[in-house]
Amino acid sequence: MERDVQEILLDRVQIAAKVKELGKKISEDYRGKDLLVVGILKGAIMFMADLVREIDIPITVDFMAVSSYGQSTESSGAVRILKDLEVSVEGKNVLIVEDIVDTGLTLRYLLENLKSRHPASVRVCTLLDKPSRRQVEVSPDYNGFEIPDKFVVGYGLDYAEQYRHLPYIAVLKPEAYGREE
Repeated sequence: MERDVQEILLDRVQIAAKVKELGKKISEDYRGKDLLVVGILKGAIMFMADLVREIDIPITVDFMAVSSYGQSTESSGAVRILKDLEVSVEGKNVLIVEDIVDTGLTLRYLLENLKSRHPASVRVCTLLDKPSRRQVEVSPDYNGFEIPDKFVVGYGLDYAEQYRHLPYIAVLKPEAYGREE
């Protein structure tokens, strides 16, 4: 797996420092408020697990699973809910936790879907942002790192369900794409 890595964009030290910073800011912004943190599976699982440990206020946690990639490196644009929330968001402050905001199509869908359920507020925290790829107007409220237009893996992000376990954010060698593991 690591032999497939061409470049490490963000190492575990950089990621940990940013997650700590984001957790502190979220804690300050939501102190005294009920907060439902919604992790978007599967990609946000590592980021979410680390982030909630850095939030020092009481929170509720739930997950949604959506799909817009399949097994390619390009978003299909068609979003499907694979797993919905188990709790109601009505009247709650909701924080969507995403691994990456790319075209913005998935995030726009999530925002519209959750806002239709009448929460008190909906905000977005993403580890990675690729504004150069944006196709729709969406902006994360809490942004970890702005990255170049490269397909990245690691720290929860995958290519064809591989590489999620890597403790850093990396770009794969071109020959790694399309190879069956």
